[in-house]
Amino acid sequence: MPDNRLRELGLELPAVPKPAGSYLPAVRAGSFVFTAGQLPFEEGELRLKGKVGDGVTPEEAHSAARLCALNALAAVAAEAGALSNVRRVVKVTGFVASAPGFNGQPAVINGASDLLGKVFGNAGLHARSAVGVSELPLDAPVEVELIVELSN
Repeated sequence: MPDNRLRELGLELPAVPKPAGSYLPAVRAGSFVFTAGQLPFEEGELRLKGKVGDGVTPEEAHSAARLCALNALAAVAAEAGALSNVRRVVKVTGFVASAPGFNGQPAVINGASDLLGKVFGNAGLHARSAVGVSELPLDAPVEVELIVELSN
């Protein structure tokens, strides 16, 4: 069970972060849930700011991507009723606010991908895009969105 795996990792789902604009945290369409991009919020505060490769290390950004994925899972659980209703993670899209010359986006987004694999096992293996961008909302260094398939 995904909830048990989270507990084994010493994690729990946070409250779903409130949208910073005119959108929903997650939307269900048929058997799929699409999350909005999630930032590395922890207890209502943006945990890290800046660009990766200039003020934010790849290791810090990796941890922030993991936090983004945890926030996305909270949005999924709220929409799906429980994480146990997730059949598989289909797609992860990660955005990394990158300083010029930084091209380690895949390693940063592994923070999200690795967490999903630990929580869902083989059902957490997914397609993925890891994209470098010049700016993200609120000066966040990373943003992650998920598409998951539900079992019901």
